[in-house]
Amino acid sequence: MILHSIHSPEDIKSLSKKSLKSLTSEIRSKIIEVVGKNGGHLASNLGVVELTIALHKVFNSPKDAIVWDVSHQCYPHKILTGRCEEFSTVRLKDGISGFTKIRESEHDYFDAGHASSSISSALGLLASWKIQGRNDKVIAVIGDGALTGGMAFEGLSHAGQLAENLIVVVNDNQMSIDKNVGSFSRYLSRLTFTCTYHGFRHTVDRIIDRIPYFNTRIGKLVFRFKRGIKGLFLTNNLFVDLGFEYVGPLDGHDIEAMVKVFEKAKRIPRPVVIHVVTKKGKGYSPAENNPSAFHGVGPFNTSEGLVEKFDNLSFTENFSNKMVELGSRNGKIAAITAAMSKGTGLDAFSRKYPERFFDVGIAEEHAVTFAGGLCAGGLVPVVAIYSTFIQRSVDQIIEDIALQNRHCIIALDRAGAVPSDGETHQGIFDISLLRSIPNIKFLTVATKTDMDLCLDYAVDGTDGPVVIRWPKMTCPTELESFSNPVEEGRGVLVTCDEYSPSVAGQYAENSRLSMKKILFVCTGSIFAETLTACRSLLMDGIVSDIYSLRFLKPFDEKHFLELASGYDGILCVEDGVKIGGAGEYIEGLVKKNGLQGNPGIKVLAFPDRFVSNGSRMQILEDAGLGPDDLCRAAKEILG
Repeated sequence: MILHSIHSPEDIKSLSKKSLKSLTSEIRSKIIEVVGKNGGHLASNLGVVELTIALHKVFNSPKDAIVWDVSHQCYPHKILTGRCEEFSTVRLKDGISGFTKIRESEHDYFDAGHASSSISSALGLLASWKIQGRNDKVIAVIGDGALTGGMAFEGLSHAGQLAENLIVVVNDNQMSIDKNVGSFSRYLSRLTFTCTYHGFRHTVDRIIDRIPYFNTRIGKLVFRFKRGIKGLFLTNNLFVDLGFEYVGPLDGHDIEAMVKVFEKAKRIPRPVVIHVVTKKGKGYSPAENNPSAFHGVGPFNTSEGLVEKFDNLSFTENFSNKMVELGSRNGKIAAITAAMSKGTGLDAFSRKYPERFFDVGIAEEHAVTFAGGLCAGGLVPVVAIYSTFIQRSVDQIIEDIALQNRHCIIALDRAGAVPSDGETHQGIFDISLLRSIPNIKFLTVATKTDMDLCLDYAVDGTDGPVVIRWPKMTCPTELESFSNPVEEGRGVLVTCDEYSPSVAGQYAENSRLSMKKILFVCTGSIFAETLTACRSLLMDGIVSDIYSLRFLKPFDEKHFLELASGYDGILCVEDGVKIGGAGEYIEGLVKKNGLQGNPGIKVLAFPDRFVSNGSRMQILEDAGLGPDDLCRAAKEILG
């Protein structure tokens, strides 16, 4: 196999056309095999194999920097830059990341898991090199929908006037995570091949340069002539208007053609945009036929292309069903997502109520402010965005939603521990970021019924902005207490008699009076692990009740203090960062007011560091939030 002989990009520079073709097949087979076992981003990586080979054949990484955006399409790059043997560990605990990672390789210049940042990062790197007298190239590969993000246009606007050695490769695969939307996607598909213009222009340049004396005198005339030719061939080309040279679109699966263009672009002392068209899922028919399903995928049967389905209902699936129900009974409900209609569960709503569904592309800031505009017009928008991506919209939530007290529901999927995607995708900052904002009501949900009731409350039971968060997992077993009506500021008390009646019933009333009792106060997204810990403690003779925080804000302090006064200890468990979290607030509340018996209190939450790859349980255990960790902490509190 050729792949076994590739240890760095230098090893592919001398390969023949036939060997390169074999290499593309081997890389695709490797990616399909590993993603089939580990899960990961499949379709996008299969689409950039030839593009990655062509880039490394022409440019000299790491001397030349290749910046990937979105960097989940970097699997072929990792395989070609000395990580082929490690690739089987991608997305696993202690394995390599599914995104570019500085500590993994000198070929990765940035830790980049979110979209639309490559041009700005590449431009800053290039400007730094220029100041230091370095003249190497920086290539920003932007695609898979990343060019729908506003930050990409900010970078383009700056780069066209500043960057001499910047090459922007636009990977146009007509897809982001779901099908690309918006006018820019349509604009890309209208651009025409312009190599004819570039060949003509360079011919004219060479002729003029060979004419002594006249080459400076007629410079202005030639410049105007070239601009006229450019206007003929590149009508309404945004990239040209921003100051870039433009070539494309090229066949992104033709290595030879791309190599020729990259070689020419390498010699152009001006910023260049190279537009390549690729097919998402290339070489694997299930992914080609359904690229959305194979964008980010769990382990699957590679021979049949079947993704395993589970009978248990996930929070995302329940949200999907509930949104259709809400839309049917309230014609003012609208749904907004940022290129993730399937990931957030809004695809069913989009099919049922297309006139009230808006996919804005990878533009979370716009999504939130657009929602504020819908509110002003009398609608009730539900903005569904992953917790990790809502970080981009904090200013818009403050200025365009909360400040104006707009009735907008922000639904945060993937809150708390997020398996496999590593540091860039953990949903552990939303509580600290959003809980402090005035006017916001912030809810967490623990079960299917809890979610249904909280969404009903958010739509019909209150006004102003509401944030609701839930994890990436299946809904836990239902408990009757979560059917209790929503009372603003109050959580749900689940006693041991409810969650484990058979064990609790074994203790006579007189013996239970002498048993130690502890109250777990948890966010809904970590209720399942808290329940597991409480059952274990009950077997050890410790009575453990759970107060699930439906409301992080507002918080009924008087109700909580009265409820907590009957316990020997309080353990706050939060699947967010400890700094600025709800647990710290509750701990301060208890210590400030004092409780009968002066119970001990402790807060367990994510520490002040970023979280690595792993399964949900591995992530929680690494942060000291696994069920065993909760049991130990409870026993420490009780002495």
